[in-house]
Amino acid sequence: MIHFVGAGPGATDLITVRGMRLIEKADVLIYAGSLVSPEFADLMKPDAEVYNSATMTLEEVCAVFERSFAASEDVVRLHTGDPSLYGAIAEQISFLKKKNIPYDVTPGVTSAFAAAAEMGMEYTLPGVSQTLILTRTKGRTPVPDEESIEALAKTHSSMAIYLSVSRAAELKDALLKGGYRSDTPAAIAYRVSWPDQRIIRTTVGGLDSARQESGISKTALVIVGDAVSQSDFDRSCLYDPSFSTEYRR
Repeated sequence: MIHFVGAGPGATDLITVRGMRLIEKADVLIYAGSLVSPEFADLMKPDAEVYNSATMTLEEVCAVFERSFAASEDVVRLHTGDPSLYGAIAEQISFLKKKNIPYDVTPGVTSAFAAAAEMGMEYTLPGVSQTLILTRTKGRTPVPDEESIEALAKTHSSMAIYLSVSRAAELKDALLKGGYRSDTPAAIAYRVSWPDQRIIRTTVGGLDSARQESGISKTALVIVGDAVSQSDFDRSCLYDPSFSTEYRR
């Protein structure tokens, strides 16, 4: 069996209990070494095989899948954050389906939620924003025109923008063209939950200068929207004494 597991944002204790148990009993671990802590390998059996996919191609990863399945071994394919978000699992699953190799997927905590936790932040504030957009800017991987930052910015929603901090100047321009105010609150969340994490609070207009001053060029998330300030929001109806629910009148 091949188990795709979300490692979470970085800290080893932010993996799910299910994910941890799968690693503990796995015969083979393939982890994204450029983003996932090698400490996860410490959870494994002493005789387990460990591969760092940062140095591997898709074909090499799939060869390990096929070889391990033939040997009746359990494989954990450990991805950063949640595997369904920029995890490149679709192409791996396509291979497994063609080879009739069974697999399952265990979700993980993505950095957008780890960052919100560190910031004490709620993305969906009543009266401010009820939508969170997870996206990225175009780079070597293209983005459909209708999903450009400028197009998405027209919603004025909360946004968590992945894989884009190195293009902060371009990102700022697109956000402003899309309709965000220059003083819209923003943050750069670097290596959230790792020992060297940094949260840099700024504004949309200050994104580029904040990035340059910090020296951050990768492994960071850009968060944008009025919800970042956690101010001027309405009280939730859920706990309002004048609001009836199925459980409270």
